[in-house]
Amino acid sequence: MSKEIVLNSPLDMHLHLRDGEMLKLVGPLTSKTFAGALVMPNLVPPVTTKEALLSYKNRIKEACKDDDFEPLMTLFFQEYSREFLEDIKDEIIGIKLYPAGITTNSENGVAAIDAESLRPTLEAMSDFDIPLCIHGETNGFVMDREKEFMPVYEGLAKAFPKLKIIMEHITTKDAVELVEKYDNLFATITLHHLIITLDDVAGGMLQPHLFCKPIAKRYEDRDALLKVALEANPKVMFGSDSAPHPKHKKESCGCAAGVFTSPIALQVLVELFEKHDKLDNLNAFLSLNAQKIYNFKPLTKDITLVKKEFIVPNIYEGFGENVVPMYNNQKLFWSIK
Repeated sequence: MSKEIVLNSPLDMHLHLRDGEMLKLVGPLTSKTFAGALVMPNLVPPVTTKEALLSYKNRIKEACKDDDFEPLMTLFFQEYSREFLEDIKDEIIGIKLYPAGITTNSENGVAAIDAESLRPTLEAMSDFDIPLCIHGETNGFVMDREKEFMPVYEGLAKAFPKLKIIMEHITTKDAVELVEKYDNLFATITLHHLIITLDDVAGGMLQPHLFCKPIAKRYEDRDALLKVALEANPKVMFGSDSAPHPKHKKESCGCAAGVFTSPIALQVLVELFEKHDKLDNLNAFLSLNAQKIYNFKPLTKDITLVKKEFIVPNIYEGFGENVVPMYNNQKLFWSIK
């Protein structure tokens, strides 16, 4: 009999679903195997109003209507009044802050992240227990951008000790060390940053489907991320940062940043945790830690994986869109039952 493992209410706490026809294509590739996902708000234009947020949530639910799945909604950070946040707090799970121009669709982000200038909004978020999710990079040398951002995290953690701050998609040993330093700092870790380094992206032939921001770093950085994930450290949780782009935008001059992992995330995580004899910790990394950090209860949804070979499709197509997944045309050792 094939070996099986059951995952209880798996969650993706950092996901890009895009909109329109791309949403219709990629939405079900998450909703099939996850109980819920924290959805990024960096659409064009970004999600900044209650009307836009509820409308986007409805479009996601329509795209994923065949599955038990709860989109966990976020707002794009800007200065918000206390009255607005009090009115919308029950509709959102967090607010996402992007430094201006640092990644896809972040042109309307924050130009200068300063505790005092952001104080009215961040104090209101603290009072209403609304977590702050941050894409933590500067615009410096690409390998140093996350490291250079560490003082910003520290400054915010000290200035707003009641505010839960999520260091999104951390990629460095420095970030792993920092998340342990403050009670109000937490972090998401992606699938691809647990596996690849910059060598995999650009050490030989350029691999456009592994190019992402934050860029993959050094071996010691990957190993530090892997260690805390395998241990299911309660300060970290899974967030895929799965970011679909059409094939022609990835395989082109000016390659778009983003790795698409939604349809293979659970299979690869099971394989990775099994390899290190840590399968007992996978449910915590995939669900329990996020529930405690964000203080919410997800839908009850068990996903069974069986030890059976699965060939990753070369491309996912539909609704006039297409997207190439990580590990396309390659063999995995676990399948969704």
